Amino acid sequence: MGKKEQIIEKLKENGCRITKQRLMLIDIILENDCSSCKEIFYKASKADTKIGVATVYRMINALEEIGAISRKNMYKVECSEECASRGGCEIVLDDDTVCHLSPGNWNRVVREGMKQCGYLKNQNIAKINVQN
Repeated sequence: MGKKEQIIEKLKENGCRITKQRLMLIDIILENDCSSCKEIFYKASKADTKIGVATVYRMINALEEIGAISRKNMYKVECSEECASRGGCEIVLDDDTVCHLSPGNWNRVVREGMKQCGYLKNQNIAKINVQN
């Protein structure tokens, strides 16, 4: 059984419907060396103009849940106690770009990402625990 078939089988076991868009996303991820969800979306939207960015993020989350991919290869997020005590977080991207976020901006980034992925409806984030 090939890698694609194994991924599809695991997704089905996790209760995920296998749609044409999801199959296309699996192909894009397997065939390309994409370093971000944005890059995957860009490639996918060339093939299917109706695909939404939330679809890509949900698929990436599903693939991460079954262990097919690891976003650790895409980017590194650091939010240590020292960073938090200085009043924010530092995000280091794979091209060594460093983004410094205040606690409010960090919360806004996480909130918007959770909304895009369908995890957040009308709630507010009360607390963020970063685990290593």
